[in-house]
Amino acid sequence: MKKDGMKRIHLFLLLVVTAVFIWSAIKPASYLTWMLEVSPAVVGLIIVIAAYNKFRFTTLSYVIMAILAIIMFVGGHYIYSKVPLFDWIKDAYDLKRNHYDRFGHLLKGLFAIVLREILLRKTRLTKGPWLFTIVISMSLAIAALYEIIEWLASKIPKGGKTTKDFLGTQGDIWDTQWDMLCCLLGSIVALWIFSKLHNRLLQKEGIKE
Repeated sequence: MKKDGMKRIHLFLLLVVTAVFIWSAIKPASYLTWMLEVSPAVVGLIIVIAAYNKFRFTTLSYVIMAILAIIMFVGGHYIYSKVPLFDWIKDAYDLKRNHYDRFGHLLKGLFAIVLREILLRKTRLTKGPWLFTIVISMSLAIAALYEIIEWLASKIPKGGKTTKDFLGTQGDIWDTQWDMLCCLLGSIVALWIFSKLHNRLLQKEGIKE
């Protein structure tokens, strides 16, 4: 794929993410909760855009970043525990909770491909068991860090409904463990399914491993 073609795809992804972000910011369920939920994605996107000319990821990595950003923007707009489609699924299948957060954490496992790319390009690691192990460990560490941030937010004095919505445990005392497990499983599946495609794109898009 020519560089101009890749740039057009990357620009399209950015426009889609920007459109969803604008929609997300219009009358969210709670502006404070919205800010807490979307800020990691916004900061990440700013860093990726600023570094675009110096460190350009594969299109696969940009697609993954776009998907994850959209997931966070949708969750921030409605609040994760109240996303309409998953409320419908909850009612239709008589589930005990809205599972959008579980779905989101599972998809966050896709970020393992982005981590894989950074390690392949910026360290001496090569493809193999050690790369797989370190990527999985990093992915799980990020998931754990996010849960710690949520816990710290819950300790804010007079946080009230905002911190409760941000935590989104929905009464499940094992919510933190479930979230980390979903991310772990998502990372393993992502590496299993997309590693070969990722390798081809690294070569096809002219990126040295």
